Amino acid sequence: MSRLRVINLGLPKSGTTTLSIALRAAGLTVADHRIRRNQTTDPNLAGTFVARQLYEGFFRSGDPLEFLEAFDAFAEISIITPNLSLWPQTDWGIIDAIRQRHPGARFLCSRREVRALSMSMLRWTNLGMVRLPAGEIPGLPMGFGETGLQRESWIAAHYAHMRQLFRGADDFLEYDVEDPEAPAHISAFLGLELPWWGKANANTELPAPGRA
Repeated sequence: MSRLRVINLGLPKSGTTTLSIALRAAGLTVADHRIRRNQTTDPNLAGTFVARQLYEGFFRSGDPLEFLEAFDAFAEISIITPNLSLWPQTDWGIIDAIRQRHPGARFLCSRREVRALSMSMLRWTNLGMVRLPAGEIPGLPMGFGETGLQRESWIAAHYAHMRQLFRGADDFLEYDVEDPEAPAHISAFLGLELPWWGKANANTELPAPGRA
């Protein structure tokens, strides 16, 4: 039987931390955004970003998971900093290479209602107001992403793109993190019992007036 690998193609603030905790509770080894130093003894991996390692593997051997053998699941795979912007969930080359080399891979796509996701990005530190507009992001070029309309257009397009790429596929599940049935759908899709589901890493700050 092919090894189960779980890759989430959802955008940041779509419930990725909730998914990470749920998959860990189900017994999987999960990398979430960054590989923590207590998750590996490899100094080349410790502290690095999942996105970076996906591209390192892809461009070295054609296998995005080459350097991530220790992990079963990846809850958040993008990274955006002032010096680095990598979004493998938008890259068909990465997705297709995983599908071809890892037939047991299953792709989740966490989401929430478009405006709610946009507002969550806005409230999360400087993501909505600084990092998104300053970054080079597929579908959201530099200079765009500060307004609600711009973020919502990008968010909607990303999920439409995922549906198109995986149309008719049985290795893909899009789910709304706010759906009470989400854990049941994920459990059935992965063939795993999820003993925990809740809300993690929730925003506590409110956006500034006029910045929605």
